[in-house]
Amino acid sequence: MTDVLDTIGRSLADGWWMFWETLWAIVLGFGLSGAVQAFVSRAQMQRALGDHRPRTIVKSSLFGVASSSCSYAASALAKTLFARGADFTAAQAFMFASTNLVVELGAVLWLLIGWEFAAAEFVGGAIMITLIAVVLPRVVKPADIERARQRLTSEQSARTGHEHHGEPPAPGEGRSTRQRIRSLGGWSDAAGYTISDLTMVRRELVIGFVVAGFADVAVPTSFWRSLFLTGHGLWSSLENVVLGPFLAIISFVCSIGNVPLAAALWSSGSSFGGVVAFVFADLIALPLLLIYRKYYGTPITLRLLAVFWSTMSVAGLVTEYLFRAVNIAPVAPNSDTGPVGRDVFGLNYTTVLDVLALVVFAALYWLYRHRERFDGGAGYAKDPVCGMQVETMHPGAMSHHDGQPVYFCSDHCRERFDAGQAAGNRDSGGQRV
Repeated sequence: MTDVLDTIGRSLADGWWMFWETLWAIVLGFGLSGAVQAFVSRAQMQRALGDHRPRTIVKSSLFGVASSSCSYAASALAKTLFARGADFTAAQAFMFASTNLVVELGAVLWLLIGWEFAAAEFVGGAIMITLIAVVLPRVVKPADIERARQRLTSEQSARTGHEHHGEPPAPGEGRSTRQRIRSLGGWSDAAGYTISDLTMVRRELVIGFVVAGFADVAVPTSFWRSLFLTGHGLWSSLENVVLGPFLAIISFVCSIGNVPLAAALWSSGSSFGGVVAFVFADLIALPLLLIYRKYYGTPITLRLLAVFWSTMSVAGLVTEYLFRAVNIAPVAPNSDTGPVGRDVFGLNYTTVLDVLALVVFAALYWLYRHRERFDGGAGYAKDPVCGMQVETMHPGAMSHHDGQPVYFCSDHCRERFDAGQAAGNRDSGGQRV
């Protein structure tokens, strides 16, 4: 029993110190993300994504970077853009960029594993999006795409009823981007995105760091090394990049929460390319595959899984050998266990940066809580399930409760809300309609 308690304690401590080492980067990344989301127009994105030419794919990727979000929200926004006329391939490129080519992910990768992984995020991400742009239009049938768009459009119309009368104006209406940047109202909206995005991924962050701590301390290194082949050259690299996405599918950890687990895999024997492929695979975790099935149907979902998995594996493999060719591939750690994080700046600097980050976070939270003072919050609603800030003119999903519209970041949250309401009605003796 003493050994078990000691292992649990060391595992939780390992997860905590990984979190502490990355706290300032998490706040910085989400703060920048919130600012960009508040000042970038969703309508502008929609108009720019009408095809899948190279120029459009680049635009969709840049818009994705600007709209960084969790995997669920990214998939919902990609679905909404597609239903409103965006090209299917461009929408998927947007989704990948909004979860994989983002500042907060790169910063946490750098701090937990090394700068090579942060660089690989952007190099491999560009390779993966390029492959998706080339392969996806040749795999998914245009007829299936059109049927999916028609179904989504009809469902969206049925849920919203085209009812926007009496809604607050769209965020920033009547004001230029420069005016919004110079106003406290604009920055209070940015703070709203920051706080809501952190609230939205709190579960993934906690699970990611806790699981990583246990994977790093409690699971024998021999177990991980039995999964990842080593010492067989190209064959080992191939096995690792194929296995990485599979572990992401069954881990159920999405978004930035899978980075701590990626760090644990790296310290336990996975190849560089295998870890990169695992990080990219947050968008094929099993819950998201079920969401794609609801959005697009089974045939398209199976093709998406095949294309996503293969492009993630190829991107990881190419990135690994490219980094080897220029002699910047990282060297696998030698220790059998222990903290995997790298304190880049030293403990004292990390502590100072974390304290500063907490001060900044407190200021952002104050702006968020008092944004009505500065005319902020117009055109936004809060997802009652995950806490994400949602534009009322472009929600991921919508429902009604007590005669009032309720806005959600995604159908995933709407279904959880409706299920909770139905359960509450049954508990109180009401009839389910």
